[in-house]
Amino acid sequence: MKQGVEVDPVDARLGARLAALRTERGWSLGEVAERSGVSKSTLSRAERAEISPTASLLNRLCGVYGRTMSQLLSEVESEPALLVRAAEQQVWADRASGFVRRSVSPPHPGLRGELVEGRLAAGADIAYDRPPVPGLEQHIWVLEGELDVTAQDAEHHLEAGDCLRLRVWGPTRFRCTGTGEARYVLAVVLP
Repeated sequence: MKQGVEVDPVDARLGARLAALRTERGWSLGEVAERSGVSKSTLSRAERAEISPTASLLNRLCGVYGRTMSQLLSEVESEPALLVRAAEQQVWADRASGFVRRSVSPPHPGLRGELVEGRLAAGADIAYDRPPVPGLEQHIWVLEGELDVTAQDAEHHLEAGDCLRLRVWGPTRFRCTGTGEARYVLAVVLP
């Protein structure tokens, strides 16, 4: 870590959890790198909270560890609550891509469904090479703006009020194609 640079507390807890998941399985950084396609140096820097992981990086690691992103993020928080007030909902930002993710549902590792609010800045483009869990069910409901979603080689243009339901087996891509931010609700259901 560079001197004088303050580490984001969520990134620090996330890095510690990623290191713990790797250790629990007895894997080396090289093994995780091989399974995820992420370099050992990037993995090491993420575990030490020297970098803030991108959405794409977390998605790859979630796939390796068999978790959704919300499950992983909930594991860096305290005991699951039944109610999470708006001001207490965990927000995570991928500053490099212009993606902001709010975990709306009270986190609980034993539940199959969750709600997430996504915000993409105008022009933002995020691609995931695989789902964190194959066959993951997603409902994408656009609240504001325009969003193009590509899955199973089909592109879907969504505008405010539109809802797309799909099962994710392969790569997906989310692009904010309008002139303003796209804001949407993502309902995720584990298979």
